[in-house]
Amino acid sequence: MTYVSFPDTRKMDFTAIGRLCIDLNANEINRPMEETMTFTKYVGGSPANITIGMSRLGMETAFIGKIANDQMGRFINSYLERNGIDTSNVVTDDTGAVTGLAFTEIKSPTDCSILMYRDHVADLLLQSREVQEQLIADSKVLLISGTALAKSPSREAVFQALAYAKKHGTIIVFDLDYRPYTWTSAEETAVYYNLAAEKCDIILGTREEFDMMETFDHNPDHSDQVTAQKWFDFSAKIVIIKHGKEGSIAYTGEGLSHQADSYPARVVKTFGAGDSYAAGFLYGLMQGWTIERSMAFGSAAASIVISSHSCSDAMPTVEQVNDYIERCNRGEITVS
Repeated sequence: MTYVSFPDTRKMDFTAIGRLCIDLNANEINRPMEETMTFTKYVGGSPANITIGMSRLGMETAFIGKIANDQMGRFINSYLERNGIDTSNVVTDDTGAVTGLAFTEIKSPTDCSILMYRDHVADLLLQSREVQEQLIADSKVLLISGTALAKSPSREAVFQALAYAKKHGTIIVFDLDYRPYTWTSAEETAVYYNLAAEKCDIILGTREEFDMMETFDHNPDHSDQVTAQKWFDFSAKIVIIKHGKEGSIAYTGEGLSHQADSYPARVVKTFGAGDSYAAGFLYGLMQGWTIERSMAFGSAAASIVISSHSCSDAMPTVEQVNDYIERCNRGEITVS
């Protein structure tokens, strides 16, 4: 059954709006950051990673965002272009804002953390007047993420993008991407997340992220069914709630839940899994696959990325995902 109907005749398959930053991943793994001396630079930010993932899977992609007028900003723009991503709506800041940095700590495959530098960052200075309506009208999908809602004027830019998407029938995906350090209170977070989610066709997040959104709701048992039903009363067609190692569950409006196979991985680090999963899942849906097949494809893509040192650089192609699935099915990859 097809739950989401994507517009047929659009130049762009996928456009995202939001955070563009730099990931500095620790080269010396299995040790705390205090003892780490060298890092490798990658493009980062959840919406950027998802867009890179979609481009690697062969989709026509674009990005809406703001970069700093510095070496890091130019690195980001060049990287997006080299990956075939339309940057015509990536705006360069002229106020002296800086590029956000994320230093990663890899103490063990399951004990990873991120140290963020997010003061006066360019990506949160995108203004609503800088969002190109025609780009969104020309896109099958618009993806928003929660971090871009944390501050003005980025917050208003996202809502302007949502208004354009609704106007032109562009499918809206919300990757919750909750980062507490950019918000001032739980109440503020819940208000703006809820206002955005009401307009979205597909919502993806962890159980903890949905709990954050339910600050004003009554769901003491943290029921997935209660959570999903709330959004079906608005615009949502699919709600995916991720439960870590226990896997993800996709809920649909008629009350059904969908699960799919997960795949083992030789884990290097845990971050990047959600972004690669989202890209793989959305790619599958846009091919007309079942929800279960799309989820399985996303799971395999996630396993590839967490088996690598990077996030953006490790985003796989369709051939790489299919090969990984086949190798897992033959029992060649068994470490989980």
